[in-house]
Amino acid sequence: MNYPEHSILFINPVFKQMLWGGNRLGEDWPYQIPGDNTGECWAISAHPNGDCTVKGGKYDGYTLSELWEKEPDLFGNTGLDRFPLLVKIIDAQGYSSIQVHPDDAYAKEHENGSFGKMECWYVLDSKEESSLVVGHNAGTREELREMVHKGEWKDLIREVHVEKDDFIQIEPGTIHTFGGGLMILEIQQNSDITYRVYDFDRLTNGKPRELHLDKALEMITVPAKPLEDYIKKTGVMPENVMNLLIECEYYRVWKLDVTKPVTIKQDQSFMLMSVTRGEGTLNGNEIKKGDHFILPYGYGDVNLQGDMQLIASACNV
Repeated sequence: MNYPEHSILFINPVFKQMLWGGNRLGEDWPYQIPGDNTGECWAISAHPNGDCTVKGGKYDGYTLSELWEKEPDLFGNTGLDRFPLLVKIIDAQGYSSIQVHPDDAYAKEHENGSFGKMECWYVLDSKEESSLVVGHNAGTREELREMVHKGEWKDLIREVHVEKDDFIQIEPGTIHTFGGGLMILEIQQNSDITYRVYDFDRLTNGKPRELHLDKALEMITVPAKPLEDYIKKTGVMPENVMNLLIECEYYRVWKLDVTKPVTIKQDQSFMLMSVTRGEGTLNGNEIKKGDHFILPYGYGDVNLQGDMQLIASACNV
């Protein structure tokens, strides 16, 4: 069923400067960034650490968390107590910290009721030397603890080269980081909990950033899954159809390359969409690279035209 009063919700991003960030979000993307070292664009977020606002229309200026609370029918009345997902674009000019995220149960107990953090990455751009750390080589938890405390990072971590259009699913408990030269679209649970294991001995204002070894060592999955279980090649997929990249407990993610007029149906409780390349129209609305928006509950038919790529996601409720 279509609900004409449920129009597209365009979103104003929030930006974060990071030790490892750069300026590509201002040079290669149409954003006014706060300065160099801008590492993250929180593109669709209702998290207290970066609550996006609605751009234009009936709900102009509303924060996403406010809209979630006051207009639950826009989101299919999921019954969830907070907006469930968070979409980012990441400009990694250096390595982030080697880190791990908690699951729901651990975060609820140890992080004031926070969600855990399942996340996935779609590689928007990479360089020849770009790589990720995904998983580790320790066979037992005792070996993991020993290698961490001895700082045997080269032997412990699993580093792998990644290319544009690669898709990576990062489950809670997975040691990971992204390397320099990567642009990534990240879809995750609505959480900002990260346990740093190693930060490459970098200093901020003359001091190292805080590590969280006790919590991290409790959470890290041992042994790690094989690399092929994490990484999926998505470069060659049918155009003008919704290609499912992942379906897990918390979200579904699709890739859509539009080269001719195409109609899809928004039959989820709500759908998040990011334009990652090109430009076109959606039901007569002009959209372009860097736009992020929500198609509310009951939106119905989605008519797309142009030459563009979109990454779409929906919560699994």
